[in-house]
Amino acid sequence: MKELTVDAAIENIETVTNFINEELEQLNCPMKAQIQIDVAIDELFGNIARYAYNPATGKATVRIEVDKSPLSVVITFIDHGKPFDPLSAATPDITLSAEERGIGGLGIFLVKKSMDLVEYEFENGHNILKIKKNLE
Repeated sequence: MKELTVDAAIENIETVTNFINEELEQLNCPMKAQIQIDVAIDELFGNIARYAYNPATGKATVRIEVDKSPLSVVITFIDHGKPFDPLSAATPDITLSAEERGIGGLGIFLVKKSMDLVEYEFENGHNILKIKKNLE
């Protein structure tokens, strides 16, 4: 397990993405899975940066763990900002045009569709969001 703690700020999305990608490269992660994980990082860490501590800034921790059988990664996002379960948001109606659809919800929808597992819990004052991606 490796962990990185940074300010929950938009400018740190790249730092978090690079941290995760270094680990994925060591696992010979397929490009498609890496792109899906990168999109998930952008969405999930971006939401923490925009909303968890607004208008203040706080810390966020990103943890990566590797499971060997089957080969997969579990990435955990932890913050102690406002409690928010992104999985409770209504699923957007993707049959509607962009103009007809309400703002928000599409990013987490994409994360849920592209990851093999997405879980949220609020525990001891912390938002804990886990995603899992099988690499085999």
